[in-house]
Amino acid sequence: MYDVREWRHAFKLDPNKEITEKNLEKICESGTDAIIVGGTDDVTLEKVLDLMARIRRYTVPCVLEVSNIDCITPGFDLYFIPSVLNSTDPKWIIDLHHKAVKEFGEIMNWDEILVQGYCILNEECKAAKLTNAKTDLTDEDVAAYAMIAEEMFHLPIFYLEYSGTYGDPNIVSRAKKVLKNTTMFYGGGIEDYDQAKEMAAYADVIIVGNSVYTNMEKALETVKIKSLSTID
Repeated sequence: MYDVREWRHAFKLDPNKEITEKNLEKICESGTDAIIVGGTDDVTLEKVLDLMARIRRYTVPCVLEVSNIDCITPGFDLYFIPSVLNSTDPKWIIDLHHKAVKEFGEIMNWDEILVQGYCILNEECKAAKLTNAKTDLTDEDVAAYAMIAEEMFHLPIFYLEYSGTYGDPNIVSRAKKVLKNTTMFYGGGIEDYDQAKEMAAYADVIIVGNSVYTNMEKALETVKIKSLSTID
């Protein structure tokens, strides 16, 4: 099984967005630690299968971040299950998870499944609106969610998600300080190496998504942060 604690960088590809074979090859051969397949809008099983098959031509680990039950399919190395800790709707915290386990629990390979404690902070993003996330949070609020993820729920991943906008490094730093064993992911608005470097000083793993579709060369440069260390 792949160990996310050893990761520093991952690309996230949206099954609902187009990427050329040439650019996909650049991403998969870039030296990133993993490719995460996931999105919010119009994610279908057909699109997930198509993207997975294309990524599978390369040796990079391939992960499905599950956005709906209908898109779950065998063939990925790992499966990330988001639980949106700052959602005001229990559907996105535990209800969908209960439904999935009730239906498929007997056949799930739990060694391949990792639950992510999500905290979504961009109120304008689709994910925040979909999950009714409470986004007007202080750094202490976010740090408390991080501590809940680790100390109460013992989750392997705490994912600080700004989804489409660049976040506050102070909030990232504050959340990271309360984590000892849970791996901290940061995603949102990373467009170039400098932004990647800034967030990589605090987060264990940075996730680069949108810039893959807007400026491929700058997106590829973000992989260089793998040589950097986080701040203790």
